[in-house]
Amino acid sequence: MTEAHPRRRRSDTPTIQRVIAILWPSFLMAGVATVIFFTAFDPEELALAKGITQPVDRLGAYTIGFFLFWVLTMSSCVLTCYFQRPCPTVRPPEPKQQS
Repeated sequence: MTEAHPRRRRSDTPTIQRVIAILWPSFLMAGVATVIFFTAFDPEELALAKGITQPVDRLGAYTIGFFLFWVLTMSSCVLTCYFQRPCPTVRPPEPKQQS
């Protein structure tokens, strides 16, 4: 008897669905991380701590921070998807036949 819903192989999943499965959660987490980080740290104080004496545009700092967090969380999602793939099965060596 066949299953009503056979398991889908990774190759059956459309590429756009795999890309969105990486980009969407990483986008959401980057937003959360940006809010939490910049609630605790002011961009102007961070610039002063690094020795930057020029005025810092807060909106620019928030934007750069968001994209850095997005890259960080995206790399985490990519690694999760990569390690989700099944490993190839390894067969034990066949015993040698005595002649």
